[in-house]
Amino acid sequence: MEIQGSCYCGRVRFSAISHTPYPYIRCYCSICRKTAGGGGYAVNIMAQAQTLTVQGEGQLAFHHARLEDLERPGAYKTSPGRRYFCPHCGSALWVADSRWPEWVFPFASAIDTLLPKPPEVVHIMLDSAAPWVEIPEGPGHRHFARYPDESIVDWHKRQGLYQD
Repeated sequence: MEIQGSCYCGRVRFSAISHTPYPYIRCYCSICRKTAGGGGYAVNIMAQAQTLTVQGEGQLAFHHARLEDLERPGAYKTSPGRRYFCPHCGSALWVADSRWPEWVFPFASAIDTLLPKPPEVVHIMLDSAAPWVEIPEGPGHRHFARYPDESIVDWHKRQGLYQD
């Protein structure tokens, strides 16, 4: 599926091909909730990096998030991932990470294409969730303190939603 997205002010527009367009993961980590959301979490989808085209590329900015260094409690390190945003309006656009060079991870909030509604929602990084955030329970919701064992591709395939 071709997805198209943009920032709020329209200076940056992008498109890419996604075989996994269902926005089913809500990430509650401090990076996502502080840089991409206002509701206590962010939602990413995944697209093929080689298909990413950008209009207004000269308008883009990015930053590297600080990650807790799990080998040294209380210490931080810099993520290799680049979190792209529009510096004019502040819209979070996508993440690209050299550890997964074949993928980009657009924020669902930046996508203008109508995305399909997921049959379930997976809530991740709940150990980092802000205490004021209400996290839905019940059927159609799965919860993980950190990351699930299932990849984005595997989730889409298990649901019969992977788009070739």
